[in-house]
Amino acid sequence: MNTLRNKVQLIGRLGAKADYKVLDNNNAMARLSLATNETYKNAKGERVEDTTWHQLVAWGKVAEIIHKYTDKGTEIAIEGKLINRTYTDSKGEKKYITEVQVKDVVLLGEKSGVSNS
Repeated sequence: MNTLRNKVQLIGRLGAKADYKVLDNNNAMARLSLATNETYKNAKGERVEDTTWHQLVAWGKVAEIIHKYTDKGTEIAIEGKLINRTYTDSKGEKKYITEVQVKDVVLLGEKSGVSNS
């Protein structure tokens, strides 16, 4: 059961090309945003589509794969865990951020609006 304590699985589309860096220690890092969509009917019976944006970070080989094979609109599935971190911005204010640390990625198809013809 310990493997289920902090586990996130999402399928969505990238909002932009990943921000990719190779750090001083030669470890690759990618930061990206992923949109997931949920469709439901409201109290009036109208169809509503709700989009949620998730901030992701990937390291090492997973970051390299994301950088090399994805672009804005690419549909992917990820598995990872939630992480919380803090930092101090340029104004000296403490900021809190929650993001998904990606451990595995599956490329699901072409980016949105691209056909194979």
